[in-house]
Amino acid sequence: MVSTPVVREGWPYIIALAAVTAVVAWIHPLWSLPPGGLLLFVTYFFRNPQRSIPRETGIVVSPADGLVMSVTEVYEDQFLKGPARKVNIFLSVFDVHINRSPVGGMIKYQKYTKGKFLPAWREEVATENERHSLGIENERMKVLVTQIAGLIARRIVSWVTVGDELEQGKRYGLIKFGSSTEIAVPLNVEILVKKGDRVKGGETIIGRMKND
Repeated sequence: MVSTPVVREGWPYIIALAAVTAVVAWIHPLWSLPPGGLLLFVTYFFRNPQRSIPRETGIVVSPADGLVMSVTEVYEDQFLKGPARKVNIFLSVFDVHINRSPVGGMIKYQKYTKGKFLPAWREEVATENERHSLGIENERMKVLVTQIAGLIARRIVSWVTVGDELEQGKRYGLIKFGSSTEIAVPLNVEILVKKGDRVKGGETIIGRMKND
């Protein structure tokens, strides 16, 4: 993905709102304030900031910006096929919505699941909402990261596919307008965040392998 200040998926919204704002401003300047404000918000929403990616061995970085909603132990049956630790991150409409690879490695698994659009903070979204999962593997570990659509977010965007190599912290997709992201890691990864913590995609270290 090209590193531009605004991701390309945002430009159709920005151009349309700019046109509406211009037309309304021509009719009456004050009437252009609502669409102009929405234009500024949408431009802000699709921002694409640079991040300083940590360069340590055996770490897992956050796949998204947002608020840690839960840290749990589960049985992950899609890719890890065993006990795992899962971190759920809620993204509000004010968070950066670009997802980044939590580890470096090859995409070995990919699945898109159609579903509902329940509010992203509800527990059942992980099994009932529209979602897109990637299984990433390297010589040290396997992780499963899942983009989950929310009440407002109704489109998940992915720029990668099975067989692609990802560097740690590399942008791989986004979710439009409010959502959540989950990551499942093996039990030998110590989770370094807790419920209520704020994290930044590609920058916050959320886990570290215990034997490193």
